[in-house]
Amino acid sequence: MIAEAKFVVRIPTFQIFVAQGVSGSFPWSALSSFAAMWLELIGFSHRSTAVLMTIFWVASSLGGLIGGHMGDALARRYPDAGRIVLSQISAGSAVPLAAVLLLGLPDDPSTGVVHGVVLFVMGVFISWNGPATNFPIFAEIVPEKSRTSIYALDRSFETVLSSFAPPIVGILAQRVYGYRPDDKGMSPRLDRENATSLAKALYTAIAIPFTICTAIYSFLYCSYPRDRDRARMQSLAESELQQMEREGSRLEDGDGHGGGSTADDGFKESSAEAEKDTAKLLSDVEKRSDRLILDK
Repeated sequence: MIAEAKFVVRIPTFQIFVAQGVSGSFPWSALSSFAAMWLELIGFSHRSTAVLMTIFWVASSLGGLIGGHMGDALARRYPDAGRIVLSQISAGSAVPLAAVLLLGLPDDPSTGVVHGVVLFVMGVFISWNGPATNFPIFAEIVPEKSRTSIYALDRSFETVLSSFAPPIVGILAQRVYGYRPDDKGMSPRLDRENATSLAKALYTAIAIPFTICTAIYSFLYCSYPRDRDRARMQSLAESELQQMEREGSRLEDGDGHGGGSTADDGFKESSAEAEKDTAKLLSDVEKRSDRLILDK
């Protein structure tokens, strides 16, 4: 796994995915940790808060399904840029939608329907990145035999770094935006003030990372087509090599059953041709990669 990891981490597209994954998973960690608390500080009951959060997560699930279908459709029409554009729309839409939810709506539990609608729309729009772009492109640039281990490595990077989101939101709310800890319900006015402070901290933890994530996706326009084509050529070279090895094995088996020196000579000639063909394929991979770099 170490050798595979060393190979994959040198791929520019993989490096971009790790960078955007860290920034893109940061808001999700913040939301999952503090969204319910914010709703209850506004005045929603436990039951209403549970319903609103369920609406958001169900919408996120539907958004993943919708995003995957749209990503496939755009990839067929615009193979080099379709998936990337879709992810930038998804990540970028989180900024205005979060502003409406956290800063625009009144801190009033009587507006539960409006909060539910905004949470549903937000959940649908901001959940496209993984199924529409990250997972399909990741599968294209990583060798098939290494996908599970390298995917686990990528997830570990994102999870470890995004785990810093909750303490950062807490520090922002208390040290920057004036959150004052108190027993909930003891002072409704203080709860509303704390809800405002927490909303500002949450918005900061959503808007800035998603803006960075949207900008990082832009680098994929240059790296993804090149890395995808290189991976395809390498896969083709490996497939050709495996086929030649199978043919060589059949010739070797024929020699063992009495083919004599003729079969042995044929095996040697086939092996030499296989080595030449493999070297040519690998050389073509490098030349094509160089041409793609110059074109970009």
